[in-house]
Amino acid sequence: MIESLQRGNLVGSAVQNWMGEGLPVQRGDIYHAINRLRKLRFNKRALELMEWVIRERPYRPTELDYSYMLEFTIKLHGVSQGERLFSHVPAEFQNELLYNNLVIGCLDKGMITRPYAYMRKMRELGSSISHLVFNRLIILHSSPRRKKMIPKILTQMKADKVTAHVSTFNILMKIEANEHNIEGLVKVFNDMKQAKVEPDEVSFCILATAHAIARLHTVAEAHVENVEKSLTGNNWSTYDVLMILYGYLQKDKDLERTWAIVQGLLHVRAKSYILAIEAFGRIGQLSRAEELWLEMKSTKGLKSTEQFNCIISVYSKVGLIKKASGVFRELLENGCKPNAMTYQHLALGCLKAGLVEETLKTLEMGRELATSDRVKRSTPWLETTLSIIELFSEKGDVDNVEKLFEELVKAKYTKYTFVYNTLIKAYVKAKIYDPNFLRRMILGGARPDAETYSLIKLAEQFQTSS
Repeated sequence: MIESLQRGNLVGSAVQNWMGEGLPVQRGDIYHAINRLRKLRFNKRALELMEWVIRERPYRPTELDYSYMLEFTIKLHGVSQGERLFSHVPAEFQNELLYNNLVIGCLDKGMITRPYAYMRKMRELGSSISHLVFNRLIILHSSPRRKKMIPKILTQMKADKVTAHVSTFNILMKIEANEHNIEGLVKVFNDMKQAKVEPDEVSFCILATAHAIARLHTVAEAHVENVEKSLTGNNWSTYDVLMILYGYLQKDKDLERTWAIVQGLLHVRAKSYILAIEAFGRIGQLSRAEELWLEMKSTKGLKSTEQFNCIISVYSKVGLIKKASGVFRELLENGCKPNAMTYQHLALGCLKAGLVEETLKTLEMGRELATSDRVKRSTPWLETTLSIIELFSEKGDVDNVEKLFEELVKAKYTKYTFVYNTLIKAYVKAKIYDPNFLRRMILGGARPDAETYSLIKLAEQFQTSS
């Protein structure tokens, strides 16, 4: 009832309708509604509902009711308003649940000093600090500049006798995965096992995806099996990850099976269609990808650039630039705006079709658009960039390879040996020798393998002529 309210109508009218049907307003109904509204990010409606509960008192409010009120007050009106509300909450409810929510609210607003002050107060009162507080602190310090603080946060977590939680280890693994640090990722996983914390489906999804991206497919497959074993309920986000993974691992039957499960869910999101289209494209099933594109078009409508990008990427990977260009025109006609990722895919399509000049022009068009670091560190961006580098490398076009390679360096994607090997191939093809190959590679965090040494041996024959 709350979800279907028109703008301007108050939550109270939905509650009145509920009671008008002879239904009592029970605590469980309120909590279920709040969790649903939070998931939908209907924060204003959630706050209105809690204000109604505190004002009308359909039941005696508890600490949980006040904690919800505090959570949504901070989200909508800021920390100062939240602190004011906290001071007016009955003293009996100013306990650790409320304090934890206050600290989390501050951290969600990017504050650091104030949360630490409240944590000191909690220690003085003998209140337990939630693992969720430390999770937020770790996330807040996950950038390369702040990451050195994470060991201190974990030490403090231990000092505060906060029980290790699977979600904390998942966050730590995700940080390592985002930096393409497989060794660091495996170390966190081993620490989890040592702490006797049971990994969940999220843990195995992180491990499997990281190893698939690193082209360590045997290990990735083992973790995918664990994902399947640890599945709990119909979790659409896990099925989305499985579709991505079966695309990487070229498992067409498993991909079809997973997509059938997704289709059986109550609501199939446009995002799931996008991931399925990309996965079928990755395993070379072009006609299946096109089928799903048309199905998404008819059932979901085309409302976002991301929807167009998914089929453009499928066509571009196989050099079908005419088809990709046709979708691009459709994107424009539909009122959507191409983004940097659109042009990156199209550039790959042009190069696959042998259109070098068009490739460079398209790359330049993408560079003219404002693109966040988050996008430039994303897997689709990095893998598409590497595919373009591989094609330039085959042509011995060292200049363009080096220009694009710099993007991969910034994102730490060059920690993978196969990425540096692609760079060396460009020099071999161009008949150029660089004595700093190995040094540059090792300093970049990659380990030379048999292919590296073979390529360097080939490059050495051009030593005198370089």
